[in-house]
This record gives sequence, C-alpha cells and structure tokens, in this order.
Amino acid sequence: MKEYEAIFFILNEGYVDEAMEAARAAGARGGTIINGRGTADPEEMIRKLGISVQAEKELLLILAEKGDKTAIMKAISAAAGLNKAGGGIGFSVPVEDTVGLSA
Repeated sequence: MKEYEAIFFILNEGYVDEAMEAARAAGARGGTIINGRGTADPEEMIRKLGISVQAEKELLLILAEKGDKTAIMKAISAAAGLNKAGGGIGFSVPVEDTVGLSA
C-alpha cells in the first residue's frame, strides 16, 4: 500500500500558479487551489514582526506520495518566495487513509 502526505501551502495571492507549476515539475500530479483571506492584523504584524502581510491568500493542497513530498515542498518554497518574511507558509501531514484514488 502506498503512503501519502498531504501538503498545504498558504501563499500570498498571485503566487499559486507558479507554485503549482514547480510542484508538477517536482513530481506532483495535481493539486487543489482555494481562495482565502488571512485574519492577521496587518498593523500588528508590522509592529511585532516587522513584516507586511497581505490579506488575500491562496491555499494550495496537494496529496503526494511520501517519497515525493520533500522535493515538492522545496520546489514550491523556491517558486513562491517563501524564503522572504511574510511570503507564506507550508507544512505537511501524514495521511492515514484515502478513498477515491485509482492506480
């Protein structure tokens, strides 16, 4: 049985297409994009962390085989500019069960 990881990236609006393109190049077969809005107070973020935050977000969700996870996450991080403060966040969680996947 294959092992999967769920990869989540919360990106500033406008970066998700480049991120998905990089993810595909790194082995992702597809993903889901959800539009969202952050709840952080922009003034407080500047005052406390010294970073500017954008309210409009795009969430990129990818189900990947466990062995592909690291390459996909690194590719998205580079493409979406996550090396800069306030550029977004990415994380993964192991997936215990799946339904609806075909070989």
